[in-house]
Amino acid sequence: MDDNPTLDLRAELSEFLRTRRARLQPQDVGLPSAGRHRRVPGLRREELAQLAGVSVAYYTRLEQGNGRNVSSEVLDAIARALQLTDAEHAHLVQLARPTQTRRKAPAPRRQQVRPALRHLLDSMEGVPAYIGGARSDILAWNRMAAALFGDWGKMPPAERNWARLTFLNPDYRELFRNWESKASDMVSYLRLYAGRNPEDPELSALVGELSVKSEQFRKLWATHDVKEKGHGVKRMRHPLVGELTLSYETLHLPDDDGQFLSVYHAEPGSDSAQALRLLASWGTDAIRAGSEAP
Repeated sequence: MDDNPTLDLRAELSEFLRTRRARLQPQDVGLPSAGRHRRVPGLRREELAQLAGVSVAYYTRLEQGNGRNVSSEVLDAIARALQLTDAEHAHLVQLARPTQTRRKAPAPRRQQVRPALRHLLDSMEGVPAYIGGARSDILAWNRMAAALFGDWGKMPPAERNWARLTFLNPDYRELFRNWESKASDMVSYLRLYAGRNPEDPELSALVGELSVKSEQFRKLWATHDVKEKGHGVKRMRHPLVGELTLSYETLHLPDDDGQFLSVYHAEPGSDSAQALRLLASWGTDAIRAGSEAP
């Protein structure tokens, strides 16, 4: 393996466009259906080019990975034709025009959590919260996060990563009731990060490791789906307090190298809120407060 592996942006652009085109049917975009005898899944290249208002030859070159000199207007038109989400649209631009959308990658350095953020985590009693960073590394957490997700402080630093935990740690498959949704989201976040940071050697090593060790990861990585971290609901089955339905919010920290704060909370008065209170009581003495990875 290359000592400094990186993602091939031409291949990434090609596969991203191909998979986005394959998921659309003619009737989805107002074109007549050609019946049962279509030779390729989804839209044909000529149909997509027609919708975007570009020549078939131009679009073909782009789908072959040649995004050189493509204009923002053309990319916008293709994004509309492919019905891309905002995250997918941004990902397309990053793949097609990397020199315009991405600054030169800084030299690798240890991810730091500001003391003020650590104090904020410690003050958030009763709700699980943690700070995540590049590649969804887990950088800092509070006592409730340790009680809910497990004591990350007892893990080797390299294992404090949501992708590794999701695909390689069987305890997390049991914790998340809808593990498939969690796994899909995790890969989609990692894909988005990859488009922004294709020269990150730690990312390449992580993707390589997970591809070797997890068939589910390989299949999801091949879909080229991308998604931004946001908010939602997770259903969990905790070994001590049982069923939990928790909402989560992801707050991005723009001044901290792509770090984000994730907070989980229960609906007031619900069984899940009661379960969190029980978990907090149990965890006070059994789980030490989370700390920044050494």
